[in-house]
Amino acid sequence: MDRSPAKIFEALGDPVRRFILETVAADEQPAGALVAAVRQHTPISQPGVSQHLKVLRDAGLVRVRAEGTRRLYALDSEGIDAARAWLTGLVDPLHQFAQPLDALATEIARGKRARRGAGNGRPGEEDSGSRARHA
Repeated sequence: MDRSPAKIFEALGDPVRRFILETVAADEQPAGALVAAVRQHTPISQPGVSQHLKVLRDAGLVRVRAEGTRRLYALDSEGIDAARAWLTGLVDPLHQFAQPLDALATEIARGKRARRGAGNGRPGEEDSGSRARHA
């Protein structure tokens, strides 16, 4: 299974496949019910619907499970997440750096708190009271 953005968006380029995704997004559907729903939407053969389902499976947008002789299709959230991540990269190209920058900000704040908690003097300097005691 290839969840690459190219494969995903190629699969989404067909209106029949988008209709199938909308149908399985509501709930898991048996193959027969999908064929019937697609046929109400557009004239297509059962093998044609099966081919569309294969393209969606190969792109990682739907998953199938066997229940006896039936095949049940459902939305595959990992494929949807891959598409969402790619689109987010277009809208917000710096989103991939958000978590590391948050971690950096946390470390900077920790350092500031540590310096404040160590006293008013600079690191390595003694205050005047400790100099008088050593003299």
